Amino acid sequence: MGYAPRKRAKRMYPRISTSLKTNEAKPLGFAGYKVGMTQVLMIDDRKESPTRNQEIIVPVTVLETPPLKVAGIRAYTSTPYGEKVLKEIWTDKPDSELDRKTDLPKKKHKQDALDKLDSVSKYTLIVHTTPKIAGIHKKKPELFEIDIGGTPEDALKYAKEKLGKDITIKETFKEGELTDTVAITKGFGFQGSVKRFGVKLLAKKSQKVIRKAGNLGPWHPHKTMGTVPQMGQMGFHKRTQHNQRILKISEDAKDINKNGYKTYGIIKSSYTLIKGSVQGPAKRLIRLRPAIRAKNNNPGEPEITDIILK
Repeated sequence: MGYAPRKRAKRMYPRISTSLKTNEAKPLGFAGYKVGMTQVLMIDDRKESPTRNQEIIVPVTVLETPPLKVAGIRAYTSTPYGEKVLKEIWTDKPDSELDRKTDLPKKKHKQDALDKLDSVSKYTLIVHTTPKIAGIHKKKPELFEIDIGGTPEDALKYAKEKLGKDITIKETFKEGELTDTVAITKGFGFQGSVKRFGVKLLAKKSQKVIRKAGNLGPWHPHKTMGTVPQMGQMGFHKRTQHNQRILKISEDAKDINKNGYKTYGIIKSSYTLIKGSVQGPAKRLIRLRPAIRAKNNNPGEPEITDIILK
């Protein structure tokens, strides 16, 4: 019931409505394309681990994280009905590929228009990906918003400096930090209750259909409860994984490329290694944010001795 209703996501990449509040004016998120999985050799730095200070093998997910380009700035105000958009400005020289995603404003915007606003609760960056720099073969970028840390005054100053420029993942994250991965899971289409919920098969001659729930509920209440396992959409849902550790951030892809990765190919820009698995198939956009439920036992920067390439 924690994931009800299990329906398809509205688009291929998610929206993030909650971000960590920080005193530093910096982007509170980033995004990268999922490449695949591999393994690394690293020194175990967990405090209570029986293999502490020994070399262990750790599975990691590889993300290609090319720089994001800042296309605009958006100002919000708080109302009794939630946050509403006050004003937004766009860069005078947007990327030519951005026209494939949205209709760009024709008139030029002045940055001074944001200084005259009152009761601004927060500023956000309107950014888009640069897939032509990455190894993924696509031209249409993804467009989304990223929150900015610090006070609204500091956030506005930072946003003006970055308008029309690139931001990298090192401006948001450091090696060893914890992050939350938000993405759309792998889709399996319309499936029955046996595959979708693991319902036990019925007896051979008990009913005409075997691969279904044996009972859909009592006579009273005279309706089908939401807890009954039934057929429907399986996968392609928005999911968030908390407290995943970033093991490495590098701009040199030579030490991670060998023969390329299955269904993805060769990494051409910077990459990030995240401990464990990440939801979604290869080539899907994975959004990252600073962990909002971070634990206090973060051991710090990891020590990686080797990357095992398949």
